[in-house]
Amino acid sequence: YFRTNLFIMIKYKGEGIYELKTVQKIPISLKESWSFFSNPKNLFKITPEHMNFSILTDFNKMYEGQIIKYRVSPFPFFRVGWTTKITSVEEPFSFVDTQESGPFSIWEHEHKFEESKNGVIAHDIVKFKLPLGLIGRLFGSSLVKFQLKKIFEFREKQLIKIFKK
Repeated sequence: YFRTNLFIMIKYKGEGIYELKTVQKIPISLKESWSFFSNPKNLFKITPEHMNFSILTDFNKMYEGQIIKYRVSPFPFFRVGWTTKITSVEEPFSFVDTQESGPFSIWEHEHKFEESKNGVIAHDIVKFKLPLGLIGRLFGSSLVKFQLKKIFEFREKQLIKIFKK
């Protein structure tokens, strides 16, 4: 059994944009980390079941410019299509996916991996903006921040199960 020491922080950056940062230590090699996280099919394994996450695009290897289509229920009784584009790939260190269409006005998720003494430190940096301007911020920001925190906490638990040494 190991503890990944998950760190989560969400800050308001101004102009409706929030930034979520997570840092998680995982006892695997950089190569194993890239193999797992660069395969969007593995996202299903680390997404809470109640979100009804499904990938609609079939592919083998991630590449810059790749379009990936999903269906997800961010909230009960609300299922949406979500299309992201892989805008940057630096194997095995980082990649960025950006929302092309979906539930957010802006969504940019940078995944970074660095080797450490006993494994990999995985960094997630997500910049997001809620739809509906001030109304979206007033009524949705607490709920979205809570939901994102829960998703990354779930992800931590799943990664513990998947990579238990």
